This record gives sequence, structure tokens and C-alpha cells, in this order.
Amino acid sequence: MMSSPSPDSAYHLDDETLRERLDALRPIPRISIQAFCETREVAEAIEAAGADRRMLKAHLRVHTGGIRAAAEHYASAPTPNLVILESQVAPSELLVELESLADVCDPGSKVVVVGHCNDVSLYRELTRRGVSEYMLAPVQLPDVIALVSQLFVAPDAEPLGRSLAFIGAKGGVGSSTIAHNVAWSIAKLFASDVLLADLDLPFGTANINFDKDPAQGIAEAVFSADRLDEVFLDRLLAKCGDHLSLLAAPSMLDRTYDFDGDAFGPLIEAAQRGTPTVVLDIPHAWNEWTQSVLQRADEIVIVASPDLANLRNAKNLVDTIRRARPNDAPPRLVVNQTGVPKRPEIEGTEFSEPLGLTPLATIAFDPLAFGTAANTGRMLAENEPKHAASLAFGEIAHVLTGRNPAKRNQKPARASLFGLMRRR
Repeated sequence: MMSSPSPDSAYHLDDETLRERLDALRPIPRISIQAFCETREVAEAIEAAGADRRMLKAHLRVHTGGIRAAAEHYASAPTPNLVILESQVAPSELLVELESLADVCDPGSKVVVVGHCNDVSLYRELTRRGVSEYMLAPVQLPDVIALVSQLFVAPDAEPLGRSLAFIGAKGGVGSSTIAHNVAWSIAKLFASDVLLADLDLPFGTANINFDKDPAQGIAEAVFSADRLDEVFLDRLLAKCGDHLSLLAAPSMLDRTYDFDGDAFGPLIEAAQRGTPTVVLDIPHAWNEWTQSVLQRADEIVIVASPDLANLRNAKNLVDTIRRARPNDAPPRLVVNQTGVPKRPEIEGTEFSEPLGLTPLATIAFDPLAFGTAANTGRMLAENEPKHAASLAFGEIAHVLTGRNPAKRNQKPARASLFGLMRRR
């Protein structure tokens, strides 16, 4: 479930450099961490790290008090995988206090000391005594996550691919169509492998849009999570080109599809281990597993049409995602289906300003072009490579992959529903 960190946390990272540091870090495995802090600043940094999506699997608790408090606590309790200890005392006293902890600390636990003394000889003595790392206060959120990753993520592990999650602010706004076209564009433009996962198991359309009818797909992956690995996943994929693979939804109603919150976690992790880009087509729904997928995605794209219901839903999504991911960039916005004949619409800036987002693209309503592509099982750029929407999909692909973003060419919608409401 999405949950927000402490409202008085000072670690909402606006600094682009810090965000880049976070983007380079790997998710932390299921480990237990306990911290014993003497200063509020260090405690807040560790708490903020625990609220970050990269630490979702880890179980973190922050206590007040330093090494002595930890020694008292572990005299009657088992030690976790990692113990973080803050100490403001002099080096000689710190070493004495650590001796008391050594008597109650389990051999398999790792210990990190956060100190306030910049002393190389102290660092060498601590590592000689088995302390895993010595950090000099003050510490920041990326420092904490990087340290945990260094201790518990294998250094020779292959880098994870990036996950791009697409979700519609309202049903029928074309989120799936945009996700499919962007996935195709990334594979085509950059000759880079892309895995498209259709997470709408009962009503998914990726198999139709790519004219594929695989015997197996995402259902087998989700319901066989205990034996899911890259080899098994490869057998479930349908090839849609040299660099694009599809994990299709069954699109059948022969069963109900009720999932736990982490049902898609093993699947996405397995996909990221073997593919540079994983595109997640998320249905317009709000439950535990959709929240979990959104919270863990590297990038989130909200697709909305310019009307009042879409604006309300998009605003709710943006606010919820920002609270749940305070250390990540805000979600992206694509305004789709603008210029529908005889439909009153919210003008571009009036739609995007309440969201605090600048649209990645504004795509005009063109049922003939999109309908023809869908009915022939092709992407729009395959039929009409010079179409404005085809160019927009290429721009979105550049931005989401960080490859020389192209200039945006956006046209405002025709009418202003907000203006009509104000006049009324």
C-alpha cells in the first residue's frame, strides 16, 4: 500500500544531482534493519531512506539512543541483518562501548557506525574489529541507501532495467495505446530490447494491437511466481520485432483475477534483470497491487483527456504518487484525445497547471488513424510515420529513456470547460 513518510521530513529531494544518485541505486532485498540514533538529523535521514521505494522490501526501525541503548536492547532480543549505530563520543570511548555490544550481537549481523569524528585511524580500528562501515555525520538519504545496497546487493549483479508504468486517469483515455506505441518506438529508435507487459489480465488489448495470440503470457508468470526466472519468462514472451517482446494478457473471463499487493513484484524484477526497458501497461483500477506497481516503477506516465473528470482523477493520482515517492521525480503527463468534435474541453494550461506538470505531449483525437492501426495489428508509426502522434511517441521515448529529448510541439485544446463553469 502507498504510504507517505513523516510530513516534517527534510529529505524531499529537489536537487537533480541527488535524484541522479538515487536513480543509480539498486532496490534493497528483504532484510531487517534497526538504527539507534543520537541526533534528530541522522534519524530523519534514515527514516526518509526507509520510506523510499528502493527500500520497500526492507523492514526498518529507528530507535533513540546510541550504542549503549542498542546493547541493552539486544541483551534480550535478536539482532537484525543490519545494525546502524550513531555515536557522538570520542574515539576511545566509542571503542569501549562497542565492546559491550559485541557480547550481545549475533555473528551474522552487519554493523555500521555513524560517527562525528573524522579520524582515519578510528576507521581502520573499527574495520579491524569487524564493523562493516564507518560513516561520517551528517548523512543524507542517498548515503544510507547506497550503503545498504553496497552491503547487501551483489556487486557483480547485472544492472536492472528501467520500468516505465503507464496508467490512465480515466477509462478509455488511450493509456494502453500510448504505452504500446511508446514501447514500439523505444525498440525501433534505439535498437534496444523492450519488454511490454500487459497487466490488464481480463481485458488487455496488447495481443490485439500487435496481432499476436500467444498460448501463454502474463497469467502463467503471475500464477507461477515460485518458479519464475529469466529462462521461464523467456518462454512466455511473444516476439513483436527484433527488439520488442510482449507478455500478453489472456483477455479471458474464465477466472477472477484477484491479486495480493506484491503479486507482480517477482515478475517485474525478473523482467528487469534481462531487459533494459520494461513497459508496464496498468489498467485503470485502484487496489493494492496497482499501488505497489506504481510505487516501485522508475517512471510513471499518467494519460488523461482534457475534461473535468480526468482532471480530478489525475490530480488525485499526482498527489498520491508524490506523497508515496517523495524522493523521485513527479509523474509524467500525456494529454490525449484533444479536439474531439462538439466536446467542451479544458484548455491546455488550465488542465496542466493544477497538476503542477508540463505535458510530455498533447495528442489530437484521430479515430481514423488510430482505428486503422489497431484493426490491422500495427503501431501508428508503421502505418503513418510522419503523423503528429507518431512523432510525439518518439519524443516521449526520448524523454523516458534520457536520450536527447526532442523539442516539444504542443497545441492547446479548443475550448475551456473551466471558463464555461466560471461564467456560469
